[in-house]
Amino acid sequence: MSARVAVCPGTFDPITNGHLSVIRRAARMFDELVVSVAERPDKQPVFDIGTRLGFVEEACRDLSNVRVTTFTGLLVEHVREVGASVIVRGLRALSDFDREIQMEMMNRRLAAEIDTVFLATDAEYSFVSSSLVREVALLGGCVKGLVPPHVEQALAVEYGKR
Repeated sequence: MSARVAVCPGTFDPITNGHLSVIRRAARMFDELVVSVAERPDKQPVFDIGTRLGFVEEACRDLSNVRVTTFTGLLVEHVREVGASVIVRGLRALSDFDREIQMEMMNRRLAAEIDTVFLATDAEYSFVSSSLVREVALLGGCVKGLVPPHVEQALAVEYGKR
């Protein structure tokens, strides 16, 4: 039987503990998990691709079967390139499902051999999004416990709250 490889994609601007909840569970389900940081300049990320990649690598360093990479272009092409057959997508609330199911259907149309698995984040992070974390940090609020400590520090520096 061949190894089961999955891709967990996202912009991770920045990675949150909700993302990590999904990544950790997915890492237990698959032989290898490729966490793929999307370039996506159209989203105007706060952190550049190298910084986001570093955040994710640091957050996942204790997961021996997780590899972190970046990608541009169509997700299904990236999934094929890394030899995966599954996409892992995290869900926070029912409202996420509407957008995620549309993407899943398009991905299936483009690449019928690639499946998508949806994992709900831990309930304690169901309200957490990268954009909300950035907004709270920008306005001087505390994001401790919502992001890994190294990301919390980087947000403080980015928004001048050392």
